[in-house]
Amino acid sequence: MNLSIQDVKGSALVISQFTLCGDTHKGRRPSFIHAASPEKGNILYEYFIAQIENNGVPVESGEFGAMMNVNLINEGPVTFVLDSKQR
Repeated sequence: MNLSIQDVKGSALVISQFTLCGDTHKGRRPSFIHAASPEKGNILYEYFIAQIENNGVPVESGEFGAMMNVNLINEGPVTFVLDSKQR
């Protein structure tokens, strides 16, 4: 984990996942009241992809908001889910 994605000449697969913003503190169903609007979410998604590409990393991406079947095989010890309180 000491090498960057550029160091290993890696690539990125970026898929939006609506359910990551679900709050499950109350009730039986997750609340998405604090999630960004779909329009803002798509802007942020496209911005994130552009930032990766601007750093010379090849990117494949899914379609924002689409139903997709995604299979994942990790090369390494961890998978990171990134979240920030900064808005």
